[in-house]
Amino acid sequence: MYRVFEALDELVAIVEEARGIPPTRSCIVPRGDVLELLDDVRDALPGELDDAQDVLDHRDKIVGDARTGAEATVTSANEQARTTIESARAEADRILAEAKAHADRMVAEATTHADRLVANAQAEADQVIADGNAEYDELTGRAQVDADRAIQAGKDSYERSVADGKAEQARLVAQTEVVRAAHAESARLIDTAQAEADRVRAECDDYVDERMADFGGRLAELEETLNTTRRTITRGRQQMRGAQAPEYPEYAADPRR
Repeated sequence: MYRVFEALDELVAIVEEARGIPPTRSCIVPRGDVLELLDDVRDALPGELDDAQDVLDHRDKIVGDARTGAEATVTSANEQARTTIESARAEADRILAEAKAHADRMVAEATTHADRLVANAQAEADQVIADGNAEYDELTGRAQVDADRAIQAGKDSYERSVADGKAEQARLVAQTEVVRAAHAESARLIDTAQAEADRVRAECDDYVDERMADFGGRLAELEETLNTTRRTITRGRQQMRGAQAPEYPEYAADPRR
């Protein structure tokens, strides 16, 4: 086939380079060269045509074989793709199950830890409140005892002063000036005893108020500690709720895919 094209190219070149015959479009070409080139084309064509016919004869078989091979390749690729997809889906389901189990375990552990913290805080608060109530009762009882003792001492002093005044009054009843002095002294002693009793009562009240203010401060600190613990637990639970929803592959959301 190469010789055919080569000969045709030479014929075209001879015709293009041939001298024209005016005023016609004819030209003068070397007859021997042209005939020789035509013989070369004639000799080369049968063999090339046989080769082309052989290619045409085998075309259907080649195309059939190619189609069969392509179909086999497509079938194998489809089977391999299906196997790969099933394996990937099974692996995704396993990873999803493990992730859910891990998340459930973390939530359970966090819930248990939070409940334990709340229980400990509640127990500590109850203990502090109980200790405060006991201390308050003890302080109140002690202050009441001290106040009762002071009041009783004032009453005894008052009664003694009254008795002394009455005795002095009886002894000096005959003397007007002495009687007036006795009355004045008696009143003074009574006022002194009353003032002493009031002083002792005021001191007892101040002592009780001071202890109650201190106890109130401790209760306020305990309340702040409990509020801080409760806020910390609430934030921990919110963070755990936000972390327990992992992102899974899209095909894992629909098992039919």
